[in-house]
Amino acid sequence: MFAGQAQKPPRNGPRFTTGGSWGNGSRSRHGQSSGSDTDRDVGSTSRSEPSSNMRESRGMTSPDGRVNGSVETLPDPAPSIPYWSAKRHLTCGNPTPGPPWSSKPIPWRGSPPGRIRTAHAALVLCLNIDVDPPDIIKTNPCAVLECWVDPHTMPSHKALEAIGSNLHHQFEGLSAKVVYKPILDPSHDDLKRFCQTSRRQAKEDAVLFYYNGHGVPKPTASGELWCFNRDYTQYIPVSLQELQGWLGSPCVYIWDCSAAGHLLNNFNLFAERRDHEVNMMHGGYADGTQPLMNSIQLAACAANEQLPSCPELPADVFTSCLTSPIDIALRHFIMNHQLPNNVTADMVLQLPGDLKDRRTPLGELNWIFTAITDTIAWTTFSRELFTRLYRCDLLIASLFRNFLLAERIMKDYRCTPHTYPSLPPTNTHPLWATWDLAVDTCLRQLPNLLSKTPDLNVVGAPSSSSTGARPGRIGSGRQERASTATPKSGEQPYSYVRNRFFADQLTAFEVWISRGGSALTKRGPMSLPPAGDRYSGAPETVSQQGVPEHHLVPRKPPDQLPIVLQVLLSQPHRLRALILLSQFVDLGPWAVHLVLTIGIFPYISKLLQAPSLDLRPVLIFIWARILAVDSTVQVDLINTQGYRYFAGVLGARNDDVLPNSSEHKAMCSFILAAISRDYPLGQQACWSERVFDNCYERLEEPDFLLRQWTALCIAQMWESNDEIKVYGVDRGTQDKLIGMLSDDATEVRAAALYALGTFLGASGSEFPNKQGGGGTGTMYQLEERVHFRMEVAVATGATLAIKDDASPMCRKELLVVISCLVKEWRGYFVVCAWLYWEEDRKWRASTSGYQHHSHLHDEDVADQAVGEWLDGFGDDGMLREENRVLLSSFFTIFVVLLDLSVDAYQEVATNAQTIVDYIMALLLESPFTRLDSTSLHTPPTVPIDRRGSPQMGSSRSRVTSLQPSQSAHLPPPSPGGLRPSISRNETMNTISSGVSNTLRRTSSFANALKTLANGIAFPSTEDGRASPGMGSSSTQPRTDFVDVSRPPSPNLNFAQYTSPYSRPPTPQGASSSRQPPSPKFVAQDPSEAPQPSMDFLPCDVMEALMEEDMERLRSRRRTASHPRRHHHSHGSIPSPNGSTFSIDSTSSSVILGLGTGSGIRDVLPLKSAYFDWCSEYFKEPQMRQAEPDEPGSIQYNYQVWRQQRNEQIYVETQRQASIAEDRRWDRPVATLQVAGHPLTMAFHSYDQHLVVANETDMITVWDWSQRKRLNYFCNGNPKGTSITSLHIVNEEVGGIIVTASAEGIVRLYRNYDPTLDQGPVQMVSAFRGLNEVIQLRQGSGVITDWAQATGNLLVGGDSRVIKIWDAQTETQGLDLDTNSESPVTAIVSDNVSAQTFIASFADGVVRVFDRRLEDEDAIIRTYSDHTSWVQNVRWHPTAGGQLLSASLDGQVKLWDLRGSDNAVETFDVLPNGLSAFDVHSTSGVLAATSAINPASWRSQKTIIQSLSRGSTLSEFNVPTGLSMHPSRALPSPFIPRSSSLVFHPTEMLYGMGEPDGTIRIMGCKLT
Repeated sequence: MFAGQAQKPPRNGPRFTTGGSWGNGSRSRHGQSSGSDTDRDVGSTSRSEPSSNMRESRGMTSPDGRVNGSVETLPDPAPSIPYWSAKRHLTCGNPTPGPPWSSKPIPWRGSPPGRIRTAHAALVLCLNIDVDPPDIIKTNPCAVLECWVDPHTMPSHKALEAIGSNLHHQFEGLSAKVVYKPILDPSHDDLKRFCQTSRRQAKEDAVLFYYNGHGVPKPTASGELWCFNRDYTQYIPVSLQELQGWLGSPCVYIWDCSAAGHLLNNFNLFAERRDHEVNMMHGGYADGTQPLMNSIQLAACAANEQLPSCPELPADVFTSCLTSPIDIALRHFIMNHQLPNNVTADMVLQLPGDLKDRRTPLGELNWIFTAITDTIAWTTFSRELFTRLYRCDLLIASLFRNFLLAERIMKDYRCTPHTYPSLPPTNTHPLWATWDLAVDTCLRQLPNLLSKTPDLNVVGAPSSSSTGARPGRIGSGRQERASTATPKSGEQPYSYVRNRFFADQLTAFEVWISRGGSALTKRGPMSLPPAGDRYSGAPETVSQQGVPEHHLVPRKPPDQLPIVLQVLLSQPHRLRALILLSQFVDLGPWAVHLVLTIGIFPYISKLLQAPSLDLRPVLIFIWARILAVDSTVQVDLINTQGYRYFAGVLGARNDDVLPNSSEHKAMCSFILAAISRDYPLGQQACWSERVFDNCYERLEEPDFLLRQWTALCIAQMWESNDEIKVYGVDRGTQDKLIGMLSDDATEVRAAALYALGTFLGASGSEFPNKQGGGGTGTMYQLEERVHFRMEVAVATGATLAIKDDASPMCRKELLVVISCLVKEWRGYFVVCAWLYWEEDRKWRASTSGYQHHSHLHDEDVADQAVGEWLDGFGDDGMLREENRVLLSSFFTIFVVLLDLSVDAYQEVATNAQTIVDYIMALLLESPFTRLDSTSLHTPPTVPIDRRGSPQMGSSRSRVTSLQPSQSAHLPPPSPGGLRPSISRNETMNTISSGVSNTLRRTSSFANALKTLANGIAFPSTEDGRASPGMGSSSTQPRTDFVDVSRPPSPNLNFAQYTSPYSRPPTPQGASSSRQPPSPKFVAQDPSEAPQPSMDFLPCDVMEALMEEDMERLRSRRRTASHPRRHHHSHGSIPSPNGSTFSIDSTSSSVILGLGTGSGIRDVLPLKSAYFDWCSEYFKEPQMRQAEPDEPGSIQYNYQVWRQQRNEQIYVETQRQASIAEDRRWDRPVATLQVAGHPLTMAFHSYDQHLVVANETDMITVWDWSQRKRLNYFCNGNPKGTSITSLHIVNEEVGGIIVTASAEGIVRLYRNYDPTLDQGPVQMVSAFRGLNEVIQLRQGSGVITDWAQATGNLLVGGDSRVIKIWDAQTETQGLDLDTNSESPVTAIVSDNVSAQTFIASFADGVVRVFDRRLEDEDAIIRTYSDHTSWVQNVRWHPTAGGQLLSASLDGQVKLWDLRGSDNAVETFDVLPNGLSAFDVHSTSGVLAATSAINPASWRSQKTIIQSLSRGSTLSEFNVPTGLSMHPSRALPSPFIPRSSSLVFHPTEMLYGMGEPDGTIRIMGCKLT
């Protein structure tokens, strides 16, 4: 799992500063923090590392980007950085699939049918004071207080009114927004009337029905409660069925009476029966009505229990617990605990303060009680139940919070309260001990509080009259006592010492985070429970290699999470709580879900109104995490004006106010982009706050993350918003974005492409069914032709900038941009496809070796059509030139599309094939098929010269009418500027012919064109990919069986080919008038074409197609006459209709009535997932070390072991190097056997791996020490080409195989070692390393050299240039001219200076290049002594400034850069010819093998020679295994040898590959 593993240093999270830096967890391995705010590691699991900056690996990063490593590790002072190991290389811009639990997150807001909002309350008191019910026998003494009123101290009617008034006030203390109606001793009719009135007034909201039945008989077992007749002479039963009919649903019921369980059980029985009847009779409840089973109930006791009658408790102890918990809790404390010294029960009843004021003792206790009960519920109940009961309605939350206290108290008196939904017991929860401690701490201050506080009423103690008569209620009579509680003269008033409860809980939370809370653990009692348990399911962690780690899950969250939420209410603790909260949400989406479920959202929303500057960084951080997980909060931010907070930070000019401002502004850009996404009101709100302008001004900021997210924010703001697009064009935003396509950061280039895509009509929506379209919208401020030219210029500029980008992620985004242009201007692309087709057929006919039987190619059809079309513009030279350039631009894009349709990276090729096949399907539907001169129905011929150059850019096949005039100066180039390459030949073979498909293209419409050629059926599946040479397709997931005939796929290969013909079945007879070609249609003779020829010319068809495109543009622009500021829900201006086809295609204004696209599936534009992929950055931990950097983790220990082992190998081999210069080199080590000729080999520097490529496209990985084949896979290069270069990069931390093949493509592979359980071999990346390929009779293919220290890949070969690719930025750094017509045969970099390199050539010349000089001065030395092909060139391993080269004639020459241009020394090693040559990198020895020729083919001579002594150390013959002289000269036309030889980079070993597939590994006899 470590090949290709990134050695990831810890990243620096945002610093939340209150005067000093916050975030001490971000440290390097040696305890040093990074000096840059924007430095991020190259091996980060985050996608957002800057491609332009060097990262620290095991030490500090210097300002110039060099890494200063520890001298205690490897001798190299600059440890190599792992390249091609970032997240983008694992995902290619595809969002990582979430764990199973994330697909259905718990609705933290609460949602129907569970959501209940209480609007009205009926408080029913059936007390009948002074008359005891017949079935109750009261003790003497017994509990008498009702709502803290003793009814026997006043007349019964006044007592009833006082009790009702107190009950009203107690409920108002829970929620003042509910309308409460006390119903005192009601009759049956009164009860019915009040219940019906409450339901009518509450409408669809819930009604609270409180029932106190202390003065009536207990409920019956059949579910009846009691009230009175009008004369109070009888008890009247009320059935629960009646009550359900009066109150309806939803409702909340409180049953405070003995045997209350009868009511709860029977209610559920009747409700279930009634819901079943409604479902059977009416199919369910109407909208807005909830089932009766959704009602909530709280019952004081079970069916067989009676309420406690303890005289120390009130008679309505259940009600007291629910409505006045602090009063009853303090009394319970008095009854069950020994009071502190000098504290009496009477003093407890005088506890000063106000429940609403947290600064007072009573208010603080109430605050602590709320936090503790919330926490008990959080840690005990399921997430769904907690959300429903505690986060949907304030009154219900208060009742259930206080119910926990009722359960604790009443169970002490053998009474068990019940609820529906039922709750697990909580009376023994450990946090109750914490509550007792808090009460004890508070009461210890009572003597001082009561004696030294001059006026207790200043702390908000309500007067007793404010809540009616409340004898014995805590706080009563305080005003009377206050007059006597004056401090003595000279004494200071006592200052209340606040409880340490919250500070201690925050400390506990901090300890959880800092002591491994973020670490993963195995499933168990300390892990996050799986789905269905109390907590939402644990995520399945994915290692950096993409391999699921099923056995590791996050730890169980800390119990203090709800308490942290309560602490946000406190000003002193708020910043600390927010910082801890931010550290928690940084753990991942699962942590954000927990925080949202617990109810942080309303608190964090209100804090956006706080003016405090020190809260800004942490609030921005938390909000970014919330929006990354749940984008629906965008509506809340708009409704509460919260978006202005982030817009203000983004637009702030004073960066000193905000620490690490660039990263926090990037977060604000993400937040504002998320607000704008899929939400036109959000776009408008951001527009009004000048967010677009602020983003535009920050597109060139130094921090790559800010550049990236400002571009993405622009993309979401103008997505489907014509007015913002108009403003963006006026500011030149599209030009600035095109300029960003040369940015060093890969993610910034992709972000700019994403923004250009949404500008041209691509969908930026998160909803997959919203496809996009409509181009750039109306652009009413531009003229029609200017509008047209602008869209073409944007797409052309993006295409030219990105077509050769080394990042497949960028090429994928480019295809989205192109697909937008194809959708709106498909007529032009059909014309280009036809021109390409005809020119290709003409070239094939001219090179096929026989004259075509038809007259089709007697004249140049394409040239003539273009010429006649241009002639139609008359004498207007500028208009003629403009249209020529426009068509040339479309043609350039079309050719790039063909190139991308055979891209080596499968996702890119698949998406490009979807676009190309859409165009080709339109071509087959177009009037071009009805022309007499067309060749669309003619089978293609196969050219004799398979390695020719049949492309539109060649001189013999170019559409001459598209050639620019001498005065042409417009930017879009003509097709003539396109490079010639083998891929062009193969591309056209793929597009037009089924005979010679050598590029292994996946099944697509190219196969439909084969149908025209030779009758092969169209693929039967829509999204499948066919194996090479097979017509069938497969959509099956990867299995254990590995198809070695196909190259490895990327880690996340989500792209699916979409056929232009509709796959979803349509009703019979419902298809359009123009049917798509039948899959069984076979090629016919032109005279038997399926449609009759028409009397029009090709130029007429061209003009008609282009006019239809213009009509489509006019239809778009017509909406400009009615400008709108608010768009429809999707926010998009549709293309002239909602489908692929123009609504104007049938109108008389369109020539020929083409209706281009009828019957063709609407598959464009493509949809990008790049925004979602970028958003994952804010879901990933940023404040803690990644797993490979966590000391003690498996990955960390493995990398430490590798580092120590590599150091030992280095030290040992350095010692051996000097000895080996005098010893024999003929010790056999291993013999391996491979299929084919092992022409290219590479040893791993530290692992015992040998990578071998044969003469075609197969790669084998061996463990040479065990003689075991580890892997065998296909490279995927075209037939007729070879793998001509092979390297292993990132050897210190694992390894990635880099191959280069003769068609110019560089491919990278990871996971080649199956012993590490990484999964199958995966393609990391692929790109065209060399595009200016020259066709030669004897070429060298593509020659590369890899410099790990600088991250540069040098690419040369059959080209006049040497390209230097930067692996960090995935861009081409330099393009050096070789000043030679001969191919490059070898390249080697200088490991010392890293700025110079040597290149040898087929004409015998060796040149030394200096990258620091200008292009024309880059060649600093030229050596021309060789007279034949230079096979290899190497630096002298021990003598600085010297190099060795060997040519095929057997001569080895030594050169000195400080000397003359003549060789210092010449060794005539093999006079009869040399096959392979190499020099050891550390030991002064060279090796060479003799050439195989008719005179010597049974064996090869191998010579090992010392450079220091000039003598031969070993000389022996190796059998070739051939039974006769090979009939063909060489196995590969690109490699002038039939065997290979390569030294091990560090050990004293070398490998030789023989023509019979034998590989012999030999070593030095050191002893």
